[in-house]
Amino acid sequence: MPEYRETLHAGFEQVLHMAGDPLVDERSPYQHIRIFDSVANGRVLVLDDILQLTDKDEAAYSEMLAHPPILEHGAVRRVLIVGGGDGAVAEEVLKHAGVRRVDLVDIDARVVELCRAYFPEVHRGAFDDPRLVFHPADAFQYLSEAADGRYDLVIADRPDPVGPAASLYARDFYARLAAAMAEGGVAVFQTGAPFFQAEELRETHHLLAEAFPRTGTYLTAVPTYTGGFMALTWAGKALSLGETDETVLRRRADAAGLRTDHYTPAVHRAAFALPPWVARIIGGAAG
Repeated sequence: MPEYRETLHAGFEQVLHMAGDPLVDERSPYQHIRIFDSVANGRVLVLDDILQLTDKDEAAYSEMLAHPPILEHGAVRRVLIVGGGDGAVAEEVLKHAGVRRVDLVDIDARVVELCRAYFPEVHRGAFDDPRLVFHPADAFQYLSEAADGRYDLVIADRPDPVGPAASLYARDFYARLAAAMAEGGVAVFQTGAPFFQAEELRETHHLLAEAFPRTGTYLTAVPTYTGGFMALTWAGKALSLGETDETVLRRRADAAGLRTDHYTPAVHRAAFALPPWVARIIGGAAG
């Protein structure tokens, strides 16, 4: 049986058994793109030998990036998604009728093209929503032209800091991002699995603290992303996440008519309760 083997962390690897030949195996101008069906994890997207998404468990990631900041902010109108070419996060953001525009910036238009074709159950037509504008551009450069405080929410659905994504972890990236955000805005980032990537989480918090007065982390668990908890880190100028009462969250979620597979207001609140070992990484208090 053909298999996909990923060695993302030193001393640890995972193997997915493939259900047939790859559906896509090609190189774009930026990266190696593979799409295949797996026996246990559904349809899989791999970029430069790093697993990005499976359609069986993507909700635990995309819903937790989108709904906590939107529901805590309460009035998100304009959103920037950095990366996210599969459309998973965009689909969740667009569930909120109050969102008027989503700028999706992904350097690789070929990824977007292929994901539109091969992951319809993930993006669910998000790319056809008139509120979504796709920019095939380098997000680091895009932010240099967007420094006008326009965004209520920025979601950095970025790959790991290798290849074309390395600039999305640099000090200047966070400074540019802060300039592009509204005063009451918030940004959220994936910051890896802290069990294996503690330094990435620690360094991100350090750099964010230079650009934002408020930062923090909450957690989700995505079976395909090996290492247990995945850390989702946030930064804001005036808004702090994790402080909104569950009753308020439930009222806002009900008003939005949210239909989700992973997110609930109770899960939302629980996500901010950090185990002591995670709190120590970021220098904060346990939940």
